[in-house]
Amino acid sequence: MEKTVSTRSMIFTLYGDYISHYGNAIWIGSLIRLLKEFGHNEQSVRAAMSRMSKQGWVQSEKKGNKSYYSLTDRGEARMDEASKRIYKLESPEWDGAWRMLIYTIPEEKRHLRDELRQELIWSGFGALSTSCWITPNPMEQQIKRLVEKYEVGSYVTFFRATHEGMSDHASLVEKCWDLDKINERYSEFIKEYSQDFIIDKHNIVKGDLSDGSCFVKRALLVHQYRKFLFIDPSLPQELLPEKWIGDSAAHLFGEYYRILEKPATRFFESVFEQG
Repeated sequence: MEKTVSTRSMIFTLYGDYISHYGNAIWIGSLIRLLKEFGHNEQSVRAAMSRMSKQGWVQSEKKGNKSYYSLTDRGEARMDEASKRIYKLESPEWDGAWRMLIYTIPEEKRHLRDELRQELIWSGFGALSTSCWITPNPMEQQIKRLVEKYEVGSYVTFFRATHEGMSDHASLVEKCWDLDKINERYSEFIKEYSQDFIIDKHNIVKGDLSDGSCFVKRALLVHQYRKFLFIDPSLPQELLPEKWIGDSAAHLFGEYYRILEKPATRFFESVFEQG
């Protein structure tokens, strides 16, 4: 079992993959029981939920003597965006336009600038220059939410533009993103999970893999694949290199996820219903 997965990261994974599809709320007791499967104790779960609540990701509600936690609007928006990118099997089509965000955030607000930069990276933007970020994807709604969240409307300018030169699109992409490095990471993912996929598929058919084991394997698979959200800008097919293997990794993830889905869901429901 992977011991380095933080409690907070695994909670995000469970919300995105399970809880948001079951009414968005979960009894803290059920969450504690689920996370016990990954080696997280009650104290770490309660501490992580408290931090996530203060950060605006989740909110709590009392029903009798039980506490239930659900995603906030901000949390739901993040999960929706993440799900669209995680579960896509092929790169999106391109409308030919570039979205460009330029900010001039003063030094005394540099903490906002740093947080905004991290959000832009997560959303797939690439840095064309220090304060100029671009993406070929339609990110208008996400940018609106970011500007409102950090209250930086007076410091930000956003364009939908065409690239007229002086270099070609490939050179522009190369300047903003290291696709070779991302391709290497996808290659490592395929090498690591291809054999496990074959073995687990065989064991599930034979009935040699418990529902609890499938639940853990599926959650850890999603957790590992979710890391690509922080490095892969999800570029359209037209802008990807010829030997791009991101789509192959996506198909492996999708197939592995599918064979684990039914037994993993059975285990989740058996615990979730206890609340």
